[in-house]
Amino acid sequence: MASDFRLKEQLPTLTEQIVATYTKDDAMNHLGHCPLPSYTAVVEILLDLKDVLYPGYRRKIGLHAGNVGYHVGSLIDSLHDELTTQTARALRHEHRVHQKHTDCESDIDFEAKGQAMAIELLKRIPELRRILATDAQAAYDGDPACRTTDEVVFCYPGFAAITVYRIAHELTKLQVPFIPRMMTEWAHQKTGIDIHPGATIGEYFFIDHGTGVVVGETCEIGDHVKLYQGVTLGALSFKTDEDGELIRGTKRHPTIEDGVVVYANATILGGRTVVGKDSVIGSSVWITKTVPPSTTVTLEKPQLRVRTGNSDSAIDEMNFQI
Repeated sequence: MASDFRLKEQLPTLTEQIVATYTKDDAMNHLGHCPLPSYTAVVEILLDLKDVLYPGYRRKIGLHAGNVGYHVGSLIDSLHDELTTQTARALRHEHRVHQKHTDCESDIDFEAKGQAMAIELLKRIPELRRILATDAQAAYDGDPACRTTDEVVFCYPGFAAITVYRIAHELTKLQVPFIPRMMTEWAHQKTGIDIHPGATIGEYFFIDHGTGVVVGETCEIGDHVKLYQGVTLGALSFKTDEDGELIRGTKRHPTIEDGVVVYANATILGGRTVVGKDSVIGSSVWITKTVPPSTTVTLEKPQLRVRTGNSDSAIDEMNFQI
């Protein structure tokens, strides 16, 4: 059945009604000649950085000692330019928001600041590769289903989320606005793992399976920590000031010390909560108080109750094969 072209006569009016909502005090539009960071460009930066971090695993194959220098050099040159541009845009926008003005004019050379931050991130790539190698090793050591660290780099969503977090965290330490969150939220969409770039995470970090894991901004996680799917390292109810505004900049999320294992769907909350070294947190527990070192925390074993029209003996004889 053909569409009714007469209905399209409404579209100009509908357009006017929509555009009329784009007012100056509307917080959901950005109109003007001062561009925001490009989401597409930020994702492309991440993909290029992954090619540099893991040469031969991603988009470019056939790399060897004779051509890898040329390939990486080309990527580094492109990354310098894109990081400079996108960081300058983020810095300019943050300045505009804080100063509450709408024009792009400023005495600050945002491009120069963006370039300095871009260079500093690129300088940190060797150390990023070293730390990420420990994360890959932790995944291999902690998962008997894993055959090689190649499998970790290719396949593990936890490792993919950690990679993006490590990059974004370095940008956060450099005080780059917006872009770190854009990066980790992209990883969140792809993997189901939500790690705030402000969290502090040690070496040999492993997230097994991973879907539903949440790590809050002020979390502090030590070395050799392992999380399973559905773990939340979150905050208790947020405090407000006398005007009812949220109090920001305080430690709201827990500290997880070295060697801790947290099993599936456990929830650990609060900035004063510390899970001591080498502790094991069982599945589905809810923790808001400090756990001493070398402690195992589990729920009481629940009692399974089955109510059917069959007798208990008949239930025992049922075939539950899948």
